[in-house]
Amino acid sequence: MNLNEIKQLIDIVNSSDLQETIIEEGNFKIILRRSSAAVTPQLIPVQASLLQAVPQASSVAPTPVDAEPVSDLIESRSPIVGTFYSASSPDSPAFVAVNDIVKKGDVLCIIEAMKLMNEIEAEVSGTIVEILVENGQAVEYDQPLFRIKP
Repeated sequence: MNLNEIKQLIDIVNSSDLQETIIEEGNFKIILRRSSAAVTPQLIPVQASLLQAVPQASSVAPTPVDAEPVSDLIESRSPIVGTFYSASSPDSPAFVAVNDIVKKGDVLCIIEAMKLMNEIEAEVSGTIVEILVENGQAVEYDQPLFRIKP
C-alpha cells in the first residue's frame, strides 16, 4: 500500500459515516478511527518494532538540513511522518526548551500521525542545544528535531 492509497482511504473515511475501519494487506495493517472534538489526545509511546512494519513511500525524501551536523552533538530524529507538538496540549508548557537537561527516556515532544499521538523520547542523556522545528510544523521521517550535547 502506497502513500496515495492511504490518503485516499483517509478521504473515504472522512467523507463517510464510518467511525473505524481496519485494513490488512500482508504484514501491513492500518486502522483509521474517526475522533470526536471532545476527545483528549492519547499519548502512545512509539516502539521501533512498529515503525519497521510501516512502509515508506519511495518518493518522499527527508527534509534537508541547512547546516552541517556538529560532531559532538547528537541529533534526535523523527521516527515517523506527522505533526510536531512541543507540549501535550496548547495550555501546557513545552516538554523541553533550549538548555534543559534531559535523561534518556524523557519525553521531548509529540508527533501526531493519523490521529495518534506518539511520544518521542530522548535516546541519550544530555543538554538540549537546539530545537530545529516549530510547534505545529509537519515533519518527515528521519528529519532532525533536536540537537543534544551528551
